[in-house]
Amino acid sequence: MKKNDIYEITIKDIGNDGEGIGHIPMDCGEIASGAKDKLADEATGTNRGIAVFVKDTVVGDVARVKLVKVKKNYAYGRLEEIIKPSPYRVEPVCVNARRCGGCALMHMSYEKQLDYKWNKVKNCLERIGGVKDVASIMETICGMEKPYNYRNKMQFPVGIDKEGKVLIGFYAGRTHSIIDLNECHIGHPVNDYLVKYLKGWLQKWQDKTGHFIYDEERHEGLVRHILTRVGFTTGELMVCVIINGNGIGKYVGDMQAEKDLKECIHEAVKQYNMNQAYAAKDYFLEIKFTSLSVNINREKTNRILGDKCVTLCGQDYISDYIGDIKFNISPMSFYQVNPAQTKVLYDKAVDYAGLTGDEVVWDMYCGIGTISLCLAKKARKVYGVEIVPQAIEDAKENARINGLDNTEFFCGKAEEVVPGFYRGELGQECGSVTDDCTKDNADISAGKHPDVIVVDPPRKGCDSVLLDTIENMAPKRLVYVSCDPATLARDVKILSGKGFKLEKVGVVDQFGHSGHVESVVLLSQQNPDDYIEVELELDEMDLTTAESKATYKEIQEYVLKAHGLKVSNLYISQVKRKCGIEVGANYNLPKSEDSRQPQCPEEKEKAIKDTLEHFGMI
Repeated sequence: MKKNDIYEITIKDIGNDGEGIGHIPMDCGEIASGAKDKLADEATGTNRGIAVFVKDTVVGDVARVKLVKVKKNYAYGRLEEIIKPSPYRVEPVCVNARRCGGCALMHMSYEKQLDYKWNKVKNCLERIGGVKDVASIMETICGMEKPYNYRNKMQFPVGIDKEGKVLIGFYAGRTHSIIDLNECHIGHPVNDYLVKYLKGWLQKWQDKTGHFIYDEERHEGLVRHILTRVGFTTGELMVCVIINGNGIGKYVGDMQAEKDLKECIHEAVKQYNMNQAYAAKDYFLEIKFTSLSVNINREKTNRILGDKCVTLCGQDYISDYIGDIKFNISPMSFYQVNPAQTKVLYDKAVDYAGLTGDEVVWDMYCGIGTISLCLAKKARKVYGVEIVPQAIEDAKENARINGLDNTEFFCGKAEEVVPGFYRGELGQECGSVTDDCTKDNADISAGKHPDVIVVDPPRKGCDSVLLDTIENMAPKRLVYVSCDPATLARDVKILSGKGFKLEKVGVVDQFGHSGHVESVVLLSQQNPDDYIEVELELDEMDLTTAESKATYKEIQEYVLKAHGLKVSNLYISQVKRKCGIEVGANYNLPKSEDSRQPQCPEEKEKAIKDTLEHFGMI
């Protein structure tokens, strides 16, 4: 068996990336084109032979396949011909489906796609996670009502062909060759109009300058990608042009280029709205051109976005809703691409959290606060942590515009911030709590031992340090949202060794026609409680008459109300000492003589003294 040999095989299974899997028997030798498949009887399992992975095939297909890569125990083949189609095979609605890397399963019936994704999660939890009888706790997969035109975000690479014609589209699978786009069936349909008009704008300025389009190999030229976002509830449209320069007009020496850009987007939106209103399609929502910006990325990298965005017109963001919660979304925000299924996913996560209104919750990897705010509607307090500074600012703003003041967001790596919070390292660079935070001891204790923890990590899963901290925090319930069932299964196995039990598994199809799948699981803490909360203020033991007048929390509340300042327990204890009020011998003292401890600012000291006088303590 060697490269370029041709075989007929029957597809029996589907691989992790959606490719079909068949087998070539070990004893078949070199089989000429047209020979019959000699796979062994499945019942005996004998002579299964070499596994062959074949893109664009479906379970049940009988296919003629040319080998393109041969390894010792497996091979990769290219589909040459479907000899007998599977009952699950359908005709893709997109003419580029086979070439494009975005819709690897479009040739498979949607019902079979859902079956494949459910089993993908099941198999990972069984094989990697070591979970027995996992099917008994798995819920039916939540599929889409309409698995087309569901994406609210698109990223189009830009290039030119050998004849100098501008290309906007997608990369062919496993390449950086651009497939020119006229229509995409999974993006919002306004994108088809935008692409048409933007091609005209790009072509005009490429012809004028000769270097308007970015050349990836030479790292020359200006326009690299075009990013679009659409609010599926609001109809607001964002266009962001990613450039290898400091500005479009500056680069070409003519501000008319930016004016032309705005005009072509306005015209695209106008034509879309006119045509859709005329057709009266059931998904029609008037599109409003809301935000235009450039993102500056001058690095020689495959990363699409740079670190800086400049707004050219309109707002810096668009708005959209998940349920009744409003979110402001900037070009660099992480926001799930399928709004309808995102609500399904988050509703399931909130349901698994089992909130009654009294719980303290941590949302790790919180992004712009999407899950956090859904949880905050039903929890007493929600803490969120995220590594991207802009995302944290967006999360705080999203909490504000929704009136959810029972949230607190920290910037930093979850695996650094959360352990720092748990160890009580307040006011340090871990980003957890500032020196003048308003937390009292009860708030801090509740944050250290929350009722529920929610994690929604990137594909690599949770950091081991974070998993150790989750074990120490001992939540009653742990909700794990995952975009990769393999790393989910790995982490479930680790958490099982730390006293957690897998209780429920939900599977949600967020990405129709691709091999990706979202899942959410509920784990419960099986270990008995290993800590007892005792709410004692050390300075209130052996109370004097003066000390019994007000608690630390009451002092904090009065300072905030009367002076508009937030003060910490540390600052209050420092002022108490200055005023001759006894506090616990070691209360809020540095751990060592060399430790640096923040001192109460003069303004806050005066406010605390005024409060002590108010309560008759001095």
